[in-house]
Amino acid sequence: MKYVCLVYGEEKDLHAMTPQRLAKLDADSMAHDRSLDQRGVLIIAQALQSVKTSKTVRRRQGKRLITDGPFAETKEQLLGFVMIEADGLEQALEIAGEIPLAEIGTVEVRAIYNVPGS
Repeated sequence: MKYVCLVYGEEKDLHAMTPQRLAKLDADSMAHDRSLDQRGVLIIAQALQSVKTSKTVRRRQGKRLITDGPFAETKEQLLGFVMIEADGLEQALEIAGEIPLAEIGTVEVRAIYNVPGS
């Protein structure tokens, strides 16, 4: 079954890190992704640019509305995601717990919805 691990954290915590600590976090994250790939469970993993660069798109009454930033003001921002293939929820949770950013943020695990008839 496919799962997406949504990695949340506070961007300010990343900006507060020393360059050495941030480089170690990046290296640890890349090593974790390579480990998942070698285990045959990684589909894709990506970090996201700052929430300051994001746009929110909605369509209301046929008109596209674009606003800067995320729609909801939250303490944590979506920093990235890891999509995996796991035997079940327990394995997905185990993999999510290994994500280096889980030490300073939160990882939400969600199963991919299979659209009936697709």
